[in-house]
Amino acid sequence: MSPADASRPAALAVSRAERVIAVSEGWECAGSPPGAHADPGTLEHLSWVPAEVPGTVAGALRAAGIWTPDRARDLDLDTEDWWFRTAFDADEAHAGEEVDLMLAGLATVTETYLNGELVHAGESMFEPAAIPVAGRLKRHNELAICARALAPLLAPRRKPRARWRTRLVAEANLRFVRTMLLGRAPGFAPGPAPVGPWGGVSLRRRERVALDALTLRPRLEGGEGVLAVHARVRTIAGADVARLVLELDGPSGAHGCELALESRDGLLIADGELRVPDAAPWWPHTHGEPALHEVRLDADADGERLELARRRVGFRALAFGADRAQEIERDGIDLHVNGVRVFARGALWTPADPVALAAPADALRAQLQRVRDAGMNIVRLPGTGAYQTDAFHDLCDELGILVWQDLMFANLDYPVADDTFRAAVEREARTLLERVGGRPSLAVVCGNSEVEQQAAMFGVEPSLGRGELFGELLPRIVAEADIDAAWLPSAPCGGALPFRPDRGVANYFGVGGYRRPLTDVRFAAVRFASECLALSNVPDEAGVERAGGADGLGERWKAAIPADAGTDWDFEDVRDHYLALLFGADPAGLRESDPGRYLELSRAVSGELMSEVFGEWRRAGSPCGGGLILWLRDLLPGAGWGVLDDEGAPKAAYHHLARALAPVCVWTTDEGLAGVAVHVANDRPTTLGALLRVDLYSDFERRVGDARVEVEIAPHSQQTWDLEDLLGRFVDASWAYRFGPPAQDLIVATLEGSSGIVSQAFRFPAARPAVQGPADLGLRARIVRSGADARIVIASRRFAYGVRVHAAGFEATGDAVSIEPGGERTLALRALSPDAELRGGHLTALNLAGAVTIEAES
Repeated sequence: MSPADASRPAALAVSRAERVIAVSEGWECAGSPPGAHADPGTLEHLSWVPAEVPGTVAGALRAAGIWTPDRARDLDLDTEDWWFRTAFDADEAHAGEEVDLMLAGLATVTETYLNGELVHAGESMFEPAAIPVAGRLKRHNELAICARALAPLLAPRRKPRARWRTRLVAEANLRFVRTMLLGRAPGFAPGPAPVGPWGGVSLRRRERVALDALTLRPRLEGGEGVLAVHARVRTIAGADVARLVLELDGPSGAHGCELALESRDGLLIADGELRVPDAAPWWPHTHGEPALHEVRLDADADGERLELARRRVGFRALAFGADRAQEIERDGIDLHVNGVRVFARGALWTPADPVALAAPADALRAQLQRVRDAGMNIVRLPGTGAYQTDAFHDLCDELGILVWQDLMFANLDYPVADDTFRAAVEREARTLLERVGGRPSLAVVCGNSEVEQQAAMFGVEPSLGRGELFGELLPRIVAEADIDAAWLPSAPCGGALPFRPDRGVANYFGVGGYRRPLTDVRFAAVRFASECLALSNVPDEAGVERAGGADGLGERWKAAIPADAGTDWDFEDVRDHYLALLFGADPAGLRESDPGRYLELSRAVSGELMSEVFGEWRRAGSPCGGGLILWLRDLLPGAGWGVLDDEGAPKAAYHHLARALAPVCVWTTDEGLAGVAVHVANDRPTTLGALLRVDLYSDFERRVGDARVEVEIAPHSQQTWDLEDLLGRFVDASWAYRFGPPAQDLIVATLEGSSGIVSQAFRFPAARPAVQGPADLGLRARIVRSGADARIVIASRRFAYGVRVHAAGFEATGDAVSIEPGGERTLALRALSPDAELRGGHLTALNLAGAVTIEAES
């Protein structure tokens, strides 16, 4: 219908049909022996501590100072019952009002009591509940939730027996329970297990009209945006609904329509489409603006307009190959958004607060902004974790970050033949897809993490890992949800064996856990890496101190290093292997003689490996459509897999990634006897005009060759040059022919715009630079202020390798940067707290002995 149909009559006042009131104050929790208390009537003698809801037992114990995250392996929460309780006041329900107690997520086998009455029993961490309580609600109310001890419930033998085993978790019977595996995986996530009301508790009050379901499915048809709408509403106490009205507003203007109503089985069903001419499309942030439109659904009831729902939508077109014949399980994910190929790069999501699970809104936004600022355009929610909140998905929509959504299954042989289990899984999947199905950020829905791989590596028929659950039931539910996203049955999958990297979607750890040389990246011909680059990434000094300090690097430090269960090595051994390979150093000897130097080189190793791998995959000639780092943020203090530490601060590896994944980027690749290739990517929606310069240096100071070329790179494209073609002569740039010593030991490729350096890359044909004193290196820095903003300008006479900025209370954007001979770089300084005062600091570098003082300007 036309927009005029949705115009709001002036006589109709607008009010909300629904109110949601959080029950978040006054909570406390206490533990008790399993089964010691059947109901909340006998709990007074327990040792109660204050608790946050949404939150967990571990979060409460941390806040009370009873437990700290560095003691993760010492806290077994599955051996006790845990009670949460609070008292709250509420208006009693009046005639014609529905009131529901909303439980957004309880971990895991739980009972909920309102005013002493059992109102809900649940057996899934992932299934929300809405419990009618209008007749039970009083002026003053007591609410109690008991999370029963999981260990006794898992102890009995259960059938059917598993067809394969996994070392991911110690307790195989977890396959029968719908709960998170993070916190129960001893090799990389030993604890604490999630226990308690992690998803939050609230009261929902509705009058006259109840919205039971709303499905929004936006799409692009040419330049036109089309929003398909399906709504189911109920009237309360005989209310008269005259019509439903849909309104959309945003960068494409204001539009609206009236939805046709049909009465069916006591419900009012509304279906319709709203068409938006010349719709502003939604893009991942690397490739354009993530344009969002606000949508509101209203009902005209009893002479009043009631707001039923408010959502945001984005119009975009999604495809997963250059042509429709492409098969993900054969060819991998080749993501196209709005007709443009998008190299997908990102990480596996780890919670902003892995202890309490429910992070404050500002912490959640800060972590997702870290994702965006690193040039990442996708995050994967892995099957070992938990589903994320609407706030998380709202931020991904807003920030232009694509989402790969695993269903919460990993490694285990799940009992789909059990009717109760099957019904729970169906409810879980349908509830999730109703929440996230129409979001522009949703790109991939994956059945599980590593189930097919686990079965195949155990030696059974790989098809058993797919089975009915991931081969029939879940794909049917996804198809019925009519979502615009790729379905992938398992990650990894494809090929004769699901872990072969040159087919389908693979977990690539050739460079990493399998200690393959860097040349393996091209040899492996990865199509899409659903996990990659699991490295023990060393945090900065504050993170090292929280893990025991650089002088120790002992038992406490080792406890946070990820390891595959049952192996005699861990991922620090992997990093040490590459430290020896890249720097020619003896890791064990260096660690003993100079632990500070050992840690600084270790920080650089991770970043340089990540940059090389992504440079190989991102080049135009690569078959790879993208890669996801395992993972984003550490769960514990120490050198975990995260590129952010356990408090969310960036590690050196993060800064390397931010340069390698930037939407406008220059990088080089070693082509062996074919020399060195120079690549420039312009993911932006506008043409890039810039100067590309290449400089060759001998002795890391003397320029021995250079080339300058003005480049114009079309939007969403890249170009590649042969370095020696740019120079106009053969210089054995990669030092592959080796007719003599290398003519150059440093190659610098720089992309310059009107305001200076846009991107810069460095390559060492022979070896990395030796350590020198401050006077020999000529490294210096100064602070420049402009109002409240501060920057640091770093310059160096000789090549300065991996320069770090140390300024108490401040973080340098683009840290761990190298400075070409005679060059300079300007980095922004960000205050870590509102009261931080810039009082100077010092610089370090990988090839600098000692440090260089930074003097703060007055």
